Amino acid sequence: MIEVSKELTNRRAERDPDPALDLMSDVLSRIRLAGALFLRAEYTAPWACESPAANELRALLRSRARQLVLFHIIAEGNCWIRLPRGEHVEASHGDVLVFPYADQHAMGVAEHVPPVPISSLLPAPPWDEMPVIRHGGGGGRTSVVCGYLHCDAPLFDPVLKALPPVFTVRPPSGPAADWVNASIQYALGRSGRPVSKASLALRLPELLFLEVLRLYVESKPRQVNGWLAALHDPIVGPALTELHSDPARAWTLDELARRSACSRSTLNQRFNRLMGRSPMQYLGEWRLQLAADLLQTTTLGVSRVAYRVGYDSEAAFNRAFRRAMGKPPAQWRTSGRFSPAGEDHTDSA
Repeated sequence: MIEVSKELTNRRAERDPDPALDLMSDVLSRIRLAGALFLRAEYTAPWACESPAANELRALLRSRARQLVLFHIIAEGNCWIRLPRGEHVEASHGDVLVFPYADQHAMGVAEHVPPVPISSLLPAPPWDEMPVIRHGGGGGRTSVVCGYLHCDAPLFDPVLKALPPVFTVRPPSGPAADWVNASIQYALGRSGRPVSKASLALRLPELLFLEVLRLYVESKPRQVNGWLAALHDPIVGPALTELHSDPARAWTLDELARRSACSRSTLNQRFNRLMGRSPMQYLGEWRLQLAADLLQTTTLGVSRVAYRVGYDSEAAFNRAFRRAMGKPPAQWRTSGRFSPAGEDHTDSA
C-alpha cells in the first residue's frame, strides 16, 4: 500500500501543472491531521440510520479537537445520504463521502423506514477492536467503512470552510481508485482485530482525505468558495502564491498588491471577502503553521524557528504562537498538541 501511495505522489507531480493544486498540497502537507477508521457497517435493505450530532460524535470518539471531519467509504452496494438542511446525495460502491463539519445526517436505502441512531447499535466505548454493526431487513447489502479526522491547526479552518457540508468523490480508474480500494480492504481486514497504533493505520485516514480532497478540487466543482476558490482567483491566487513562496520576507500590503497587479485596497477587499481575513493576518497564521511544523519535525531551537519563519524577535514569536496554539513554542513542542486557552488536552481519539 505504501508503494501505491508513492506511485500516486510521483504521478501527481508529473501531471499537476496547476499552481493552485501545488499550493493546496503545500498547505495540507504542513497541517498535522490525525484520525482513524473506526467503524464497519453492514446494512441490508430496507434500512435507514442516523449519525450522532457533532458534539455527541466527539464524545463517542473521545476527541476534543477543534475540527472534526467525518467520511464514509462505500465498499459495497449503494445508499442515499440526507442532511437536515435538505442536501441529498446518492452514493454507490467506490464512492467516498466527506462531511467536513461532521454534520449529523441520515443514510439508508428506504424512505419508509425510520432512521435508527447509529450510536444505539454500537457497543459502549472504549473499543479494543474496530466495531462492526449489522442492521436491516435482510435484503440487498450495503457495506460502509467510516472514518474520522481531527485537527488542531488554526489554518485548517479556512480550508474546511471552503467546502460544502457533504461532497462525494469517485476516484477515477487507475492508481487512485486502486489505492482507495486497497485502503478499503485494509480497513475491512482490520475489523474484528485489536485496534492498531501502527503509523500506517493512524495515517491512513489522513492520506485518504488528502487524496480525495485533491480529486475533488481537480474536478473544479461549483460549490467551493473561500480558500479553495481563492486559489484560482486572478488577484488573490497570485498573492497567496507570493506569500507561500517566501513567507519569511518582510511583506507589505503595497508590495504584495504590486506583485498581484492591483491596488492595495482591491487586494485587501478581495482577500477579506474570499478568505475572511486580511493578507497580513493570513501570512501571520501561515508563519505559525510553518513554525509548528518545524517544531515537530526538526531540532531547531525556538529562536532559530522564529527567524526561519520571519520573526525578528523571539519574544514576539512566543506571544503570537501562544495566542494561536494555546501554549508557548517549547511547551507545545513537548506536547505536540493544540490546547485552547485554559484547557489542557490529555487524551486523544
